[in-house]
Amino acid sequence: MHRKLRLSAILAIFCCSIMLVSCGSFGKKNKAGKSSTTGWNYNDPNYGGFNVTKATNQKTGPGLVPIEGGTFTMGATQENVYYEWDNTPRQVTVSSFYMDQTEVSNLDYLEYIFWLNRIYGSDYPEMITKALPDTMVWHNSMSYNEPMVEIYFRHPAYRDYPVVGVSWLQANDYALWRSDRVNEMLLIEAGVLKFDDGQNSEHFFTTDGYLAGTYTGVVAEGKKNAKMEDGIILPKYRLPTEAEWEYAALALIGNTTGESIKDRRVYPWNSDGLRSQDKNYMGSFMANFKRGNGDYMGIAGSLNDGAAFPAPVISYWPNDFGLYNMAGNVSEWVLDVYRPLSFEDFSDHNPYRGNAENLNYRDGDYMSTIQSDWNNKEDIDYTSQMYDYGKTTLISDHSRVIKGGSWADGPYYLSPSVRRYMDENEGSATVGFRCAMNMIGAAVKK
Repeated sequence: MHRKLRLSAILAIFCCSIMLVSCGSFGKKNKAGKSSTTGWNYNDPNYGGFNVTKATNQKTGPGLVPIEGGTFTMGATQENVYYEWDNTPRQVTVSSFYMDQTEVSNLDYLEYIFWLNRIYGSDYPEMITKALPDTMVWHNSMSYNEPMVEIYFRHPAYRDYPVVGVSWLQANDYALWRSDRVNEMLLIEAGVLKFDDGQNSEHFFTTDGYLAGTYTGVVAEGKKNAKMEDGIILPKYRLPTEAEWEYAALALIGNTTGESIKDRRVYPWNSDGLRSQDKNYMGSFMANFKRGNGDYMGIAGSLNDGAAFPAPVISYWPNDFGLYNMAGNVSEWVLDVYRPLSFEDFSDHNPYRGNAENLNYRDGDYMSTIQSDWNNKEDIDYTSQMYDYGKTTLISDHSRVIKGGSWADGPYYLSPSVRRYMDENEGSATVGFRCAMNMIGAAVKK
């Protein structure tokens, strides 16, 4: 009896195997040989020549580390000492993405200025002027900071320090330029292009121009222009959203057990204090910040954070995502437009305010509240009830969120949840930036 049962089981498995084979690619990944839906050959000029490359994972761009997405509580982690009420905690999900391991340094930005000089210097010098950091942000009428005005950006002693004096608009221009340089090099390394030393202000590589066919460059012999489908070209570098920046800074991946988070974090480390609990570094400060009135670095012979101004971009301890200086050193630009009430109507998936569709959506002004329907009066001048910049508010459509504390801030601002804003055209000696990139395909990268 048992023998018959075993024989029946074997026959059943055999029949299932035949059925699976007869279904072609059922249960298998297509290996780019033949279409599982039409039967036509891929990469065969005799059958139309539909080109299908081998499936590849997204490469990690230079300077980036993968940030595995997930759910977290975005918003205040401590009492708002200024009673601004613009950051009520709420649970959101952030998709996986990539983030710069460090703030963009002076050396990184000098490479950008060098390229602009090489391409535009003789024809359009205003392009270089437009991109230069405002070194006068170091000038203070009641401080002797003139040496920083003159040397911080260009002297090699500061090359590994975060670039400052860069506006939100300049930071976006840098991110776009970086995207083009990275993709150009990837195409050269793939053997598709050769280095084109004849580039000038009228003819230079951009990713969009290359994909559109308006830039051909020096094509390697026997090669065709690459397409997005070839998997060589990366998505564009950009500033992170506010939600992405806060999620990456908190790095709660270090506090997860199963499907729960053990503790919320006030800072990017597991302590409500500002000093290391490691026995080898006990008492050392975890970030570069202002300890108190007149105390930016401590006492000679026993400096607390070791930096009177910014410190090098690789300083102190990285958080559990491997990111440096997500608290202190310099505050950082993010993509979002600032509104006090954004938290009330943000999507709970990849929240962001800043595109044309949501820039002013329910942003707290008269037209976005129930008051606009009072008595259905048609003679109300709604425009007079909008944000009146410079008179009733300092908030406008050009106000961009900055996150994280700086070398000149007290402990309160070191919490990744704290929100501040600045005009997108302005720079500061306390504000820098880092870039992010969308993650394509799988949400988990090894």
